[in-house]
Amino acid sequence: MVNMTLKMRLIVLLAAAAGSVMWVGSACAETTLEWWQFWTDPDIKPTVMEIVREFEAKNPDIKVNVTDLTWAQGQEKLVIAFAANSGPDVLELGSDWIAQFAANNQLADLSGDIKGDSAGYDGWGLATYGGKVYGRPWILGTRVLFINRDVLAKGGYERTYIPANWPQLGESAIKISQNGKGKFFGWGSNAPEKHRLYKKYMPFFWSNGAQLFTDDGKYCVISSGKAIDALRLYQQLNDNGFVADQRGIEDAWLEGKIAYIISGDWLIKRIELEKRAVDYGTTFIPGPKYPGKSFMGGEFLSINAKSAHQDEARKFIAWMTSPENQVRFCKANRSANPSSRTAQADPYFQNNINLLTFIRQLTQSEHPPVDPDWPFMEDAIEKAVEDALFGSKLPATALRNAQIKITQLKRK
Repeated sequence: MVNMTLKMRLIVLLAAAAGSVMWVGSACAETTLEWWQFWTDPDIKPTVMEIVREFEAKNPDIKVNVTDLTWAQGQEKLVIAFAANSGPDVLELGSDWIAQFAANNQLADLSGDIKGDSAGYDGWGLATYGGKVYGRPWILGTRVLFINRDVLAKGGYERTYIPANWPQLGESAIKISQNGKGKFFGWGSNAPEKHRLYKKYMPFFWSNGAQLFTDDGKYCVISSGKAIDALRLYQQLNDNGFVADQRGIEDAWLEGKIAYIISGDWLIKRIELEKRAVDYGTTFIPGPKYPGKSFMGGEFLSINAKSAHQDEARKFIAWMTSPENQVRFCKANRSANPSSRTAQADPYFQNNINLLTFIRQLTQSEHPPVDPDWPFMEDAIEKAVEDALFGSKLPATALRNAQIKITQLKRK
């Protein structure tokens, strides 16, 4: 009887101990989120990691393991990882890639999560595929017109001159080039350069009211009269301008050899970091009438549809894209285009006239269709612009060829 009592006590003690161990274990349980991202520049990576560590401090049961990707190989690595069912919980995606992963059912549908704050962010259209939202806007990107005032003055214009429409842009660019006699030019035009050339033409295309497809999406109409007129103007600017790759035209613009170039906010960052003493201004890309349209892209945070940590992943991307953290990110990176409208209203942007140009241009920007076949469409458009500017094709013929290619692509 005594032995039985001792055994019972031992059993109770062991059970209590086991329960204690189990309780302690559950209290210390930690979820690890795998996040693959592209911001590796030493100017911005420390800020990204600070924001991540603050999230972990506020959520001690969640750890975030950050893996850096490169733009050269990142997409391929993501494709391979998803094919092997080893994709990350959270991934940063360029807007051009969202449709590809969404079409393969690899991204979680975030539509229900953004109803409460969708009005507070720009860029949702870039992440919407098949009527569902597959990414939360983080940092957007657009292009504006940069004006070198020294070249304006050398070319016979007032330093304060701003071309507000196509006639003013075309006339002043050509006149400045003529007055420059090969020493300076009115316009800086991109040479054939993948992912660059079509982005310079599309603002003219959209500004003139041209469309890639009919409203119902059934037919490609890229060779419309409006599209042809836009390409003719761009061809005229190109023929009377300085032609180089993007870095080349930015170098020439900084050196006082070009009056007008289209560029992104990275040029403002370069001016600051290199301490360039250039008298410049920024304005909307001109259209037939003021204002013209520009090109919109961006970086988004998406969630793996098969992630076992959906709730934690949603909490994390909401933190990373919060207005206050977007402002921190943009200050560190000298970026001009937070997706959050609250962030856009921050004095950092509102008190800097050139950053403010980018904020305002976002409201007058278009984006390519969210389509898995977009990379192939992009190639067709790029080839058409290249043929018109540097080949022997007339703008109408070049765009007609692009229309045929895109139509064949969509019929497959």
